[in-house]
Amino acid sequence: MPNPPHIVFAGAATMDMIFSVDALPRGPGKILPRALVQAAHGMATSAAVAATRLGGRASLVTRIGADMMGDHFIAQIAAEGVDCRHVRRFEGVPTPLSAVIVDDDGERLILPYYDPGLGSDPAWIPASLIAAADAVQVDVRWPEGAARVLELARAAGRIAVLDADTGPVEIIESLAALATHAVFSEPAALAVSGAADIAAALPVLAARFAGFVAITGGVEGCFWMENGIARQALPPPVRAVDTLAAGDVFHGAFTLAIAEGRAIADAIAFANTAAALKCTSFGGRLGTPTRAEVDAWLSRNPPIAEGP
Repeated sequence: MPNPPHIVFAGAATMDMIFSVDALPRGPGKILPRALVQAAHGMATSAAVAATRLGGRASLVTRIGADMMGDHFIAQIAAEGVDCRHVRRFEGVPTPLSAVIVDDDGERLILPYYDPGLGSDPAWIPASLIAAADAVQVDVRWPEGAARVLELARAAGRIAVLDADTGPVEIIESLAALATHAVFSEPAALAVSGAADIAAALPVLAARFAGFVAITGGVEGCFWMENGIARQALPPPVRAVDTLAAGDVFHGAFTLAIAEGRAIADAIAFANTAAALKCTSFGGRLGTPTRAEVDAWLSRNPPIAEGP
């Protein structure tokens, strides 16, 4: 790609300890993991890595500690080709940390910790960085930073994507109102809409927010409204080993595809495929596929799209 889009990602950053186990715990006790991987994660972070592996250019705006874990975080993400010059580090504050347990079906239990010493002030985020980007993507873990990035992007006429994952409803609503594209996880969509299922939630959200609205539903794929019609695109059928970061990979791939000028259906097929392929290996975002791998899969397996 001669001039790949530049995307600014803002939001969560963690160092994750990912344990592979036979089954998720059902009560107190001791479980002996089969494997352990330590990797830099976080919704915005994993999405930035995905966009880079898939052929885009990514800058990360986030907050971590000026500690050893923070050193590991920067080393890993910079090695992926992500611009980390706008990762702000705080003395005396621990880098956010997550313990993640992944079972034999690829499902996971996540225990994240964000120290309040990281603060919430987003004033240091440079307006020039956002204005020079082709698109931005934010998550809900740092609402103040997300709002600033979305507002700056809209003022500059840029694509502004929200990863609307689980969080306080009022925060999700306020950020979705600022986005050009809001992609909800199923739990967030149901919480914000008050609906019982995705089919009922989609028209409610589409009517409430002026921009593009979609809902991701795991193995059920992605649901969205286009020209007043509800549509669904199924992901490739794969044997899921680890679903950690699948949603992040979807969002990074989707934002990249939209920034490249792809039609919505094509962007969603691209994102569905990237997320599904990620699920075939253990280690969270470490399993993110390359552009060549996604394109090869799509060439062999045309995407399935259908109506409601």
